[in-house]
Amino acid sequence: MPPQSGTTEQDIQGSLTRPLARILDNLLERFSSSRHQQRNRRILLLLTALVLTFLIIPRQEFMSARYQAGDIATADIRATRDYLLEDRELTEKKRKEAEAAIPYVYGFNQSGDAEMIGRFEQALQLLRDAAGGAGAPSLGEGLRGIFGSDVSPPEMAALMRLGSDPAVFDQVRQIAARIHARKIVADRRTFSADNAHGVVLVDQASGEPLGKMDYTVVPLSTGDAVKLLEGTKLSAEGLSPREGAVVMGLVAKALRPNLVYNRELTETARKRAREAVSPALIQVKRGEMIVRVGERITPEQAQKLEMLSSARQDINRFFVGFGLFGLVLVVFYFPYRFARKNIRKFNPTTKDLTLIALITVGIFFVHKIAFTISAAMGTPFPAIDTADYFYLFPFAVGPMLIRILLNSEVAMVFAAITAPLLGVMFNNSLFVVLYALLGGIVGAHGVRHCKDRTRIYTAGLKVSVVNFAMALAFQTMNDNFLSIQTLWSAGFALAGGLVCSAIVTGTIPLIETLFHYTTDIKLLELSNLNSPILRELMVRAPGTYHHSVLVGNLVEAAAEAINANPLLARVSAYYHDIGKVSKPQYFIENTGGGENRHDRLAASMSALILISHVKEGVELAKEHRLGRPIIDIIRQSHGTALMSFFHQKAKAQAGDGQTVDERDFRYPGPKPQSREAGLVMLADCVEAASRTLTNPTPDRIQGLVQKIINNIFIDGQLDECELTLKNLHEIAKSFNRILAGIYHHRIDYPEPAYKEKDKTTGGKKPSEGSDNEPPKTPSDRDETPKKGGGEDIRRLGISR
Repeated sequence: MPPQSGTTEQDIQGSLTRPLARILDNLLERFSSSRHQQRNRRILLLLTALVLTFLIIPRQEFMSARYQAGDIATADIRATRDYLLEDRELTEKKRKEAEAAIPYVYGFNQSGDAEMIGRFEQALQLLRDAAGGAGAPSLGEGLRGIFGSDVSPPEMAALMRLGSDPAVFDQVRQIAARIHARKIVADRRTFSADNAHGVVLVDQASGEPLGKMDYTVVPLSTGDAVKLLEGTKLSAEGLSPREGAVVMGLVAKALRPNLVYNRELTETARKRAREAVSPALIQVKRGEMIVRVGERITPEQAQKLEMLSSARQDINRFFVGFGLFGLVLVVFYFPYRFARKNIRKFNPTTKDLTLIALITVGIFFVHKIAFTISAAMGTPFPAIDTADYFYLFPFAVGPMLIRILLNSEVAMVFAAITAPLLGVMFNNSLFVVLYALLGGIVGAHGVRHCKDRTRIYTAGLKVSVVNFAMALAFQTMNDNFLSIQTLWSAGFALAGGLVCSAIVTGTIPLIETLFHYTTDIKLLELSNLNSPILRELMVRAPGTYHHSVLVGNLVEAAAEAINANPLLARVSAYYHDIGKVSKPQYFIENTGGGENRHDRLAASMSALILISHVKEGVELAKEHRLGRPIIDIIRQSHGTALMSFFHQKAKAQAGDGQTVDERDFRYPGPKPQSREAGLVMLADCVEAASRTLTNPTPDRIQGLVQKIINNIFIDGQLDECELTLKNLHEIAKSFNRILAGIYHHRIDYPEPAYKEKDKTTGGKKPSEGSDNEPPKTPSDRDETPKKGGGEDIRRLGISR
């Protein structure tokens, strides 16, 4: 549905933001309640510190860029602290070399021949048992277990011969000893390869080392030993060659390798050797450039980046985050306490602190996004150093907003607190700390008494100039003055101030709407005498309207004299009596000399009506969203002053024995809390009293002003504001000058515009507007026309 005629863009914007503003008002009202104010401020501090910790923590240490050899670096990567990085590839290489240097461990069975003879003895015992009828069914299995294969009947007979012929058995024992003395291995080729690398012998039974094996000694393989046995003949009486061959076959079956590879001992020795190798370390100094933006990653750089990434993963994020959280708390709390104790104008309310917290979080969030984007700009624009983009960041926005909305003291403390934290977020950069701090101070100074957008952009230009100077200084310090990066830095620095101005200009109206802050820009809008509430005041209560305009002129001049805020004082004066619009005829300036309605009321009721206009004015101001400063001045403009006329009237009406409580005839207050509120009170009383002067000469005006100010001072109405005696002297001088200009004297015209004749004597009467008589009717006027066609002129302003 299209907006109705007369609907402005501001009205549409207000209708969109008003519901959100109401919700925010309710939350702030509960949060700012004096009952739990200290607790709420502590909660606000903890929440703000926690959010900032999460915004600041993902610094470069936690942003692990995964680069491979051949990739293009999208940002400069420096070491943020000293590192001793482990070169894992080199370390692994050294450990493998240490492992490879370990010789193979072989177990040597020094009693191999005895074990072989023992197997023969076990076999003979089985045969004897079988001959005696014991264990015959298991004879074959027993022999298979001893020799590792089936034993044929001829071989059994040969065994019996060994048992019955000690000479043959002695020959077998000697052959076994001779064969085992040459050392027998399962695979001669494998052993030769191991022996070429190195072989260490240990006792197979005890594990004790026997020393390195001589490389020239070549042991027998099992096959070679069998062949050797096959070629060996037994020489015993009565032993046929065939039986001797069978016996040697049994010896071959009983033969076992006495030199065996010990895998377990070899692996243990290698593990010890691997663990004994110290890691290969590479030292990286803080600030060392690992890779520059736009460079192609070399294998060495990729390896170093991988090592940095691994080292960062070893950092305990919990402790880093906890430490950063504590740092934010300290940086916030102690400067705040110092400012509260030592800076007179630093007294932010809970609402102000809430706004400051939101601005702080918003600024850090914006800068975090900008930091991330600038890091990614290296790929499309490799010629621009990532650090050059920092000059474009709006570091001065926060102090500029705080200065416009609150005051310079809060803005300075805000800049001093946020600048170090921004430096921490930007990889502990001292450059960012100085750049943000100085830019914030200049920006806050530039928007003082900001009354229009031009002032904001002028402040932005000042920030640009300072940024430009700092950019050149930093580039010179880094020995980069004669480089293309200086041009980029200077250009971004000049643009940075204008970016700050644009952000501030777009943000101020939103904050004014949501938080009901009244800036000088808002005051200029409210100073328009065609605003709806002032137009209604002009129509329904013209006397009050004219009185308010005159009070505005008085307080503006006085505020300039004492260095107060003249714009706030003037606009507050315009609206300080808007509560009278509901009952205008009960205030003498709006009666026009007609009936005084208070004549028919009791004094107490009259006092209630006068008191009610303050409350109604506050309600109207809230309804029209005039802002907290104007609402406070409306409430404080009458202080706790005594309505002396009605107080005396009540005393006169009181009967014998009745007492009149003075408190019933005083405004509810509070007393003026600011210089602007005190000015409005003084000007209101002085302007109203000046109308009672019959002959307002400069001396009479000066006496009246002095008397009014003295009475207000003696009544204690100025006890809670910051007006000094010197200020009161300057205020009185200003009031005298303005009132003397208002009630200046004019010379009498040589001939009046028209003449009035007395009905009886025909004498001349005072002209219309005199305080003595009302104007006459047309029949009483001198009808004689003047030369020059003045007849029509004389008719102006005369009603028929």
